[in-house]
Amino acid sequence: MNSTFSGIEVGKRSLMAHNQGMSTIGHNLSNASVDGYSRQRVQMAPFSPIYMPGLNRAETAGQLGQGVIAERVERVHDNILEGRIVSQANGQGYWEARDRYILMAEEVYNEPSEYSVRTLTDQFWEGWQELSMHPEEPAARQQVVQRGEALISGIQRRHTGLKEIRGMIDEEIGITVERINNLLNDVSGLNEQIVKIKAVGDNPNDLLDRRDLLVKELSGLVDITVDSRDPDEFLIHTGGIHLLQGKNVHPLSVESNPLNEGYSDVRWAESGDNAYFGGGKIASLVELRDQDIRREIQKLDNMTINFVDLVNENHSAGFGLNGKTGIDFFKSHPFINNIAGNYDANGDGAFDSTYLFRINGTNSLDAREQVGINGVLTLSGDGEDVRVPYFPTDTVEDVVKRINLSGSEVVARLDREGHLALKGSTAGSIENPDFVIRHVEDSGQFLVGYAGMLQESGENGAFDWGQANSVLALQGGELDYAVAPLSHPSGWIEVNSSLIDDPNSVAAGFGVNGRVAEVGDGTTASSIASLRTSEIMVGRIPDFDTYFSEVVADIGLKGETAARALDTENLIMQDLEAMRDSISGVNIDEELSEMIKFQHGYTAAARFVTAVNEMLDTIINRLGV
Repeated sequence: MNSTFSGIEVGKRSLMAHNQGMSTIGHNLSNASVDGYSRQRVQMAPFSPIYMPGLNRAETAGQLGQGVIAERVERVHDNILEGRIVSQANGQGYWEARDRYILMAEEVYNEPSEYSVRTLTDQFWEGWQELSMHPEEPAARQQVVQRGEALISGIQRRHTGLKEIRGMIDEEIGITVERINNLLNDVSGLNEQIVKIKAVGDNPNDLLDRRDLLVKELSGLVDITVDSRDPDEFLIHTGGIHLLQGKNVHPLSVESNPLNEGYSDVRWAESGDNAYFGGGKIASLVELRDQDIRREIQKLDNMTINFVDLVNENHSAGFGLNGKTGIDFFKSHPFINNIAGNYDANGDGAFDSTYLFRINGTNSLDAREQVGINGVLTLSGDGEDVRVPYFPTDTVEDVVKRINLSGSEVVARLDREGHLALKGSTAGSIENPDFVIRHVEDSGQFLVGYAGMLQESGENGAFDWGQANSVLALQGGELDYAVAPLSHPSGWIEVNSSLIDDPNSVAAGFGVNGRVAEVGDGTTASSIASLRTSEIMVGRIPDFDTYFSEVVADIGLKGETAARALDTENLIMQDLEAMRDSISGVNIDEELSEMIKFQHGYTAAARFVTAVNEMLDTIINRLGV
């Protein structure tokens, strides 16, 4: 039967339940400005009645209620919406990093301005144009040298700026990997606590909020998917590989890669395998460092090495005011000192490779002449060799353009004497060096008897860089070739010191039949000045002016794309977070309303306890008197 004192217990339960409700409201109000906090609600339920079905019970009318209890405290949370926010943070982190570093690259280009590389190049061409009109004046030669030095300074500043950006990105990759590992360790520790708390039947609401906040930050750094279906093993994956299994962390590491100029590869710490990411800040940083900024440096290097090669080609054939010839205007730095281009690539002490930048044929060709033969050229490409067919009705110019548009990493042009020149271009793969011809093969006679470059058709007569003394595959005697340059020519280019010491050695005229050019001969200067707009730039960019236009337009377009994408990502994230706040955020007015409800409930319970106390006082102190 019901106890006389049961009313006190009922009142006590009510007081405790409403007190817990008040405490929860206070907790919500205290955390109203805390990022990632989800408001909490006390779920109250009637306490189990005295008589339950199937138990022995007294003959009483109905069940005897025992008041109220705070059954649980749960957070107001939308798991589906939280998953959408985690997914969105991935894109936001990617574009934030990209927008920041592309903007830095735009500032390095500084176009258009008085001191930009394009302006300095224009002034350099104008100096040669003036020298062609006044080849007898030493002052015009001095001006060419000074403008050449100014141009070099501009090119080196751009190279240094891009190089510094790449170094900054590499440093941030290491910091980001460290932060990813720290976040994983923090989530692992939370997982362990959450499992223990859930095991005793409690809801670790604050810990769950903390974990969600860390997971959101992690998603901004690396593309992840979260699996929380198993309450005992919270999972985080990236690219189908576990980053976290419950409390077990699979960390990342960074390791220097000598093939990538010492920049760090991101790897799995346990296996040592390279890690690949599809989004987030880390994917953006790796892409920026090894693709965008690397390609910008390659474009600058490509312009520089061809600029140097073409100016030197013309200048060395001309005569200075003092009668000197055979002098390069720009000083070159070969990658290796071996005259045949032989190189020890694997470091075992024996030559095993041939590093050549340029190969010239021995026969003079007419660009408009039909070749009259057919065959297939096989040239090195990014990943696999590229096949370039030619046909009897093709002109020499057609074949040259087809090579340059083929996508191979070998490009072609006719030099000023009509000799076919093949050059190595920038490499797509990090493992391959820039400006090295890796493979040249001809199934027919275009490179053999027609251009005078290879000794033999087919595979047996191919030039391949993967062995020493590959120059033996080339036609000897008059054959002209150049050894590969030192890496990043835009960083080491300089005017020949002999011209700085004696500007009269600057060539202005070619002379006639090998004789010294006359004082008024400006043919060399005119030829160099015409390089500005002549279709001499190798590859898909026809001339230097087009190079500058395309480079500036390309980096500007990348910057515009990144800025717009980031704005879009931010707007989407703002909408999602606003939606989350409307569901899980703390509303001060709503909390105050709930507080009044619990306050009144607590007052009513206290009044009930007082009434029961008065009843008991009557029974204890007044009956039987």
